[in-house]
Amino acid sequence: MFPEEDELQESGLYEHYKFVADKGVKLIRVDKFLANRIENCSRSRIQNAIDADSIYANGKIVKANYKVKPADVITIVMSVPVREIELIPQNIPIKIVYEDDDLLVINKDAGMVVHPGHGNYTGTLVNAVAWHLKDTPLFQKGEMRPGLVHRIDKNTSGLLLMGKNEIAMNKLAKQFFDHKAKRKYIALVWGNVLNDSGTITGNIARSLSDRKKFIVYSDPEIGKHAITHYNVLERFQYVSLVECILETGRTHQIRVHFQNMGHPLFGDPEYGGDKILKGTTHARYKQFIENCFQLLPRQALHAKTLGFVHPATSQEMEFDSELPEDMKKVIDKWRQYTGSRNIEAV
Repeated sequence: MFPEEDELQESGLYEHYKFVADKGVKLIRVDKFLANRIENCSRSRIQNAIDADSIYANGKIVKANYKVKPADVITIVMSVPVREIELIPQNIPIKIVYEDDDLLVINKDAGMVVHPGHGNYTGTLVNAVAWHLKDTPLFQKGEMRPGLVHRIDKNTSGLLLMGKNEIAMNKLAKQFFDHKAKRKYIALVWGNVLNDSGTITGNIARSLSDRKKFIVYSDPEIGKHAITHYNVLERFQYVSLVECILETGRTHQIRVHFQNMGHPLFGDPEYGGDKILKGTTHARYKQFIENCFQLLPRQALHAKTLGFVHPATSQEMEFDSELPEDMKKVIDKWRQYTGSRNIEAV
């Protein structure tokens, strides 16, 4: 069935229109039906949505030759928002891991906002990618714009995937929506996690008291179902280094799930990880933690591995990234402080 709007936005598919065919409508191809009803929408955009399996009739994917019947519910999903602020290309350095005609894989630094929005209209990753693409023929014609397939938080570092054309954007975003993309994160969390591995489940939605935060709701009717698998890589007595494998991709999912489990991410100011939660009261320990917070003034979370099927070649692709220096330094400090051995290199 067709996904709800907030699910679309989470998956990277933004714009959608829904039409109910009149009872007296004559049989008409779905592409012509949509072209007659969507203002200022080119046939090529509709065709791109068709090629990307993003047109639905009564909740099922259809092709261009589908004949619209009376009372049919026709929905089209595209890859850009209905209302989008002017995108200003900016010459901002970015780390491109891989690029071809269809997509970009970028290793984002912590501190960079991904998408222009309220309070961050410039200086974002999308502004930087727009500069990178500004000399390509399609971009100059206004027919190309960098398309986010998924997002990571401003203060999370790591791998991010972007489509370079509408078909690629739609096909890649659909993999994320269908939970077929592979994503592994590395996180440092407060406390000695009880089990060596496990699965965290719990519906996630915005907090009613603070709209910037998300929480886990026990009521199954509230929020979106979220699943995080984890493996403990190393233990440092007061904190644990964990690998997180996302089955779903909700906003702040890892941060919220571990906070709800009693293990907020180290340094996370929004979910209580930026103060001493475990350990001793000795001044030496307090100073050690303060030194760690200065080295890593953000949540200790890195999007390390990313896997997907290429939208044009159908080839399985997987990318891996090293931990950034701020996380490496803090992890090494914990090893030295607790005398831990490096059980598994990450």
